[in-house]
Amino acid sequence: MLSMKTQYAFKALMYLAQKDSDEPVLISEISEKKNIPLKFLENILLELKKAGILESKKGKGGGYFFNQPPTDVRLAKVMRLIEGPIALLPCVSLNFYQKCKNCDEKSCGLSSVMKEVRDATLAILETKTVYDIAKIGMVERKEQAE
Repeated sequence: MLSMKTQYAFKALMYLAQKDSDEPVLISEISEKKNIPLKFLENILLELKKAGILESKKGKGGGYFFNQPPTDVRLAKVMRLIEGPIALLPCVSLNFYQKCKNCDEKSCGLSSVMKEVRDATLAILETKTVYDIAKIGMVERKEQAE
């Protein structure tokens, strides 16, 4: 399951991607519009900035904006940044591998299945971007308004 922190990160990124302009957006605006606690959002946006996904501008007209196009921000990158491993078991993680305690990976049926789950999940998360989920949200809102 995605943590609230990761859900908030995606909500904030979708909000920024759905804006019509490239102008910086105030944290308070994102917080209010997406119902994300301000202090929590500040930490999330700072992490996204440190990872090079977002940039910020201080002062009048300041706020957060994309450092790279939303079409280039893969969902897997955001999830790994905020959530950590995508794999459900540490022994099948590509980026955060750890040997499971009391387990022989060569004969572990669970490990085998979890590798398949990991690969199927990554096949989606590595191809979908923030723009993709923002676009889906825009279409759904438009359909509800009609």
